[in-house]
Amino acid sequence: MLGSAQGMSSYELAEELCLSRPTIQRWLDRYEANGLQGLEDRSRSGRPCTVTPDVEAEVVEKTLKEDPPQGTHWSTRLMAEETDAHHSQVARIWRAHGLKPHRVKTFKLSKDPRFIEKLRDVMGLYVDPPERAVVFAFEEKSRIQALDRTRSGLPLK
Repeated sequence: MLGSAQGMSSYELAEELCLSRPTIQRWLDRYEANGLQGLEDRSRSGRPCTVTPDVEAEVVEKTLKEDPPQGTHWSTRLMAEETDAHHSQVARIWRAHGLKPHRVKTFKLSKDPRFIEKLRDVMGLYVDPPERAVVFAFEEKSRIQALDRTRSGLPLK
């Protein structure tokens, strides 16, 4: 809206904002017809989201802390039977949290009873950092340090 008010064409706006020209025109038309209220989100088709934060936390916690009643690892359908979520919702939750219980070599189980709480705190810093805050992430690479110590002929880095 601001670009249009400054005299930019819809072609220029589309290129600058990396949007299609019909999208730009649709928003300009909505603003022209209804003012600022035309820019509010409209209701969307489909059923509203039914996964509550409690169900999401339950799925994550069971994935990290419990073994499935049958089999060697969780599948979306097994987890759906154990929780109040549909198997496609379980898949979305796992994707959102980067969980891959079927990949044994890369999946680490945390036994920390406060893992979910800590995960939300840390992710909250990245998603919505406090004003004027700087977030640092440190990872100790102990294997590299051990290599430097065991090979005395190599210079320390």
